[in-house]
This record gives sequence, structure tokens and C-alpha cells, in this order.
Amino acid sequence: TKIGMYAFYECTSLTSIAIPNSVTEIGEYAFSYCSSLKSITIPNSITKIGEYAFWGCTSLTSVTIPNSVEEIGHSAFSHCSSLKSITIPNSVTKIENYTFWKCTSLTSITIPNSVKEIGDGAFNGCTPLASITIPNSVTKIGDSAFWGCTSLKTFTCSKDLKFNAEKIGLGSSVKIIRV
Repeated sequence: TKIGMYAFYECTSLTSIAIPNSVTEIGEYAFSYCSSLKSITIPNSITKIGEYAFWGCTSLTSVTIPNSVEEIGHSAFSHCSSLKSITIPNSVTKIENYTFWKCTSLTSITIPNSVKEIGDGAFNGCTPLASITIPNSVTKIGDSAFWGCTSLKTFTCSKDLKFNAEKIGLGSSVKIIRV
């Protein structure tokens, strides 16, 4: 029912994996440093993706996260340098600290209305990310959440969202659009 901690840690030749529907949790560091892992489909039975679960999966280009996932752990997809886009399911309420840190190919992110909080450094170092829309449900954005997003040009959010642009990493060249 669970892929345990460090289960496939540093399996550098692993290119794909099929997770059966009997699994409900992907443990901490389960696929960390699986540098040849290209894609993974997470079944609808999964409710939790543990901390650092896919850290350093540098060949991972796509991930399908089903609506059954309620928790994506701290740094779960950090250093996935080939990950181009991700859709966070509407079952997730918080994007944890450093979840997508140093995803240096990430050009697109969809954040659902279920998300209430974006953690510290959540998208830190996502250099190609050009625009982001923060849903009205978000009430808190952590420090350095967008630091190092050097291509970021537009940041769309609620007119009621309170944040310090410099503290969350928005440079002076970023156009903040409040709706």
C-alpha cells in the first residue's frame, strides 16, 4: 500500500514505473536521484507524495498528479530540471516549502482554487516561468516563493492578497496585476 522511504533511491537506470492502484502513499525520497526516470503517472489511489519523493529526477519531463492527492511534501519535485509543466490537483490545499525548487525548465504551472498557501521557496529558481496566476483562495505566500524566477513578467493575484513583493521574490520588472 506504500512505496517506502528510499525505495528506489538513486536507481539511476530506472526510466519508467507503473504504480499499482493498491498504493496510497509514495514515501520520502522514494524516487530521489532516479536521474533516468522520464515520466510517471500517479494512480488515483495515491493520497500523499512524501518529502523529497522525486528530488533530483533530472530527466523527468512530465508528471500527472490525480485529484486523489491531498498532500505533496516539502521539496517533492525539487531539482527536476527537465520538468516543463505541472497541474496541481484541486485536492491540494498547500504547496509546501521548496516543492518545485530549481525546476529550471518549468514554463507552466496551474494552481487550483483549493490552494490556500504557497510555502517558502515553492517555485524558487524556476527560471523560465514567465507568468503566474495566483487563485483568490491563496491567503499566504512564503518568503522567496518566486525568487530566481528571472523570466517572470506578470504576476496575477487577488486585489485582497497581502504580500511584500521583494520578500516573495518579485523583482521590479514584474508587472503585478490585481483582479
